[in-house]
Formats: sequence, structure tokens, C-alpha cells
Amino acid sequence: MFDIGWSELVLIGVVALVAIGPKELPGVLRMVGQWMGKARKMAAEFQGQFQEAMREAEMADLKKSFDEVKEAATGFNPLTSLQKDVSDALRVDALDKPADTSTTTAVEPPPTPTTPEAPTPATFMEAEAHAAANEPLAITREVEQAQVTQDTAPSEATKDAKAS
Repeated sequence: MFDIGWSELVLIGVVALVAIGPKELPGVLRMVGQWMGKARKMAAEFQGQFQEAMREAEMADLKKSFDEVKEAATGFNPLTSLQKDVSDALRVDALDKPADTSTTTAVEPPPTPTTPEAPTPATFMEAEAHAAANEPLAITREVEQAQVTQDTAPSEATKDAKAS
């Protein structure tokens, strides 16, 4: 803070000895020491109050955030809802009554069927192309089963030929 070396202190001491005198110099030095002590004490007290105010501000912020977390935690308590469900299930008077259907979810009705689009000439051309190539339009179990039954069962023309 102050850049006072030993040489400056000796110079101040010599000037004080000459100006004040040797008889009164010890009392003056004692008084300067007391003033310095009071000044240091006041500075320490100010610094302590400032630190305390900072701690209180930090504690207030911590308390506020803790209260927010606590409020959020009390709003979400799975044990309370679980305990309520168990106590509702264990009530004896509820055994004679039919089950409450208001808590069940509503069943959605099945979707209404839609009518297929009318065939277009392109559809007929595609079907004719597949028929010419001797391949089915779609391979499904019904088509496969129909082919198996046609292959294993003799056709009516064959039955008529054998019968004659």
C-alpha cells in the first residue's frame, strides 16, 4: 500500500524526536499505536460484516433453491398414490360392490371399413399381363392353397374323360 522503507521510518522517527521532544515521544507513540489499533479493529469489523452479508445472501439463494426442490419433490410422491391405491384395494366394503368402470380407459370403436376404388383400365391391363406370364398378382396363402388344391385334385375335365 504505502511504499515506506526502513530509511524513511528512521527519518520520520528523527523528525518526531526533534519536533515533539524526548519526554513526550513515548506518549505520542502510544497514542498513534492506539489509533492504529482502532483503525484496524474497525476495518476488521467492516470486513466481517461484509463477509456475513455475503454468506447470508448465499444462504438465502441456497434456501430458495432448496425450497423449490422440496416443493417439486412433495408434489411428486409415488408412495402416497401407491398407499392410496393399496388402501382402496383392501377396503372390505368395496368387495360387495361391482368394480368401478369409470377409471378404465374407453375402448375405441373399430374403424369403419372403406370401399375399394373402382378398377381402372390400367388395372385390367396389368392383370392380363400377369395372366399371360402365368404369374399371380399377389402371393397369398389363399392363392397358394388354391394352387395346391388344383394340382392335387383332378379337374372336372379329367374326371369326365376318365368316366367315358
